[in-house]
Amino acid sequence: MQTRRLGNTDMYLTPIGFGSWAIGGGNWAYGWGPQDDSEAIHAIQRAVELGINWIDTAAVYGLGHSEELVARALEGIGNRPYVFTKCSLVWNDRRRISSSLKADSIRRECEESLRRLKVEAIDLYQIHWPNPEPDLEEGWQTMAALREEGLVRHIGVSNFNVEQMRRVMRIAPLASLQPPYSMLRPAVEKDILPFCAEHGIGVIVYSPMLSGMLTGAMTRERVENLPFDDWRRENREFQEPFLSANLELVELLKRIGSKHNRSAGEVAVAWTLRHPAVTGAIAGGRSAAQVEGIAGAGEFRLAAEDVDRINRHIAGMPK
Repeated sequence: MQTRRLGNTDMYLTPIGFGSWAIGGGNWAYGWGPQDDSEAIHAIQRAVELGINWIDTAAVYGLGHSEELVARALEGIGNRPYVFTKCSLVWNDRRRISSSLKADSIRRECEESLRRLKVEAIDLYQIHWPNPEPDLEEGWQTMAALREEGLVRHIGVSNFNVEQMRRVMRIAPLASLQPPYSMLRPAVEKDILPFCAEHGIGVIVYSPMLSGMLTGAMTRERVENLPFDDWRRENREFQEPFLSANLELVELLKRIGSKHNRSAGEVAVAWTLRHPAVTGAIAGGRSAAQVEGIAGAGEFRLAAEDVDRINRHIAGMPK
């Protein structure tokens, strides 16, 4: 795959990165139901085999479990991909999640992520959410200190708006932003993506397939049978009237993809990659087969008429 430079860093990323939220499994607040660890490991290894050169995870995914799986998958691999992770969401002995941007908390999280990932330095360390907002400056000062100490190579943020990015940039440069972005979540196009392009901030978008909805594999029956601990059961996009509308959109994506021997999911990801401010898109996979079904999006480019068809269809969907 061709690579793109992430902002002003020295990292050149493939357009697709492996996302490891879903492989964290179930039994936590934002879980995706039971996960076979061996399948998760094979998914990561298959992604690397297919040329994907970065993995995005977070301490909170599976409450540490996702990071541990990433380490197991990469053990002994010669051409190691970049490993990105995130901080600021912490949990207690009862597995209850809360937010912290205090210096001692971020430092502790970093040390624990280094241990779980079995690396000497994290390639990109990101503040997961800008909460509690009054502590943004303290949190970012700590991130900058971790970079200066060599524990992380680059620092970025996730889910920040423009003003929040401005606040941290007064303290230390910002390598990247990780926002949600998909054809059903285009809000960042208005202000956030132009701001990142203007200031040389790399952008790696998450949920380009809207948490599996736009992969082409989702059906009404599958939605009805989601595990009890799959967070998507409570997501509006998996409920009416949005579910029917979304499944109709998927049929359009399938028709467009069939002309190019691409899946609906690859069309959905390619739609996000068409934006010049986007460096790469995070595509999750719970098995090697799922990775194989989406990896081609990294080299697929949508024609202008296909983008127009998608956008016209979306304009008529329920908001």
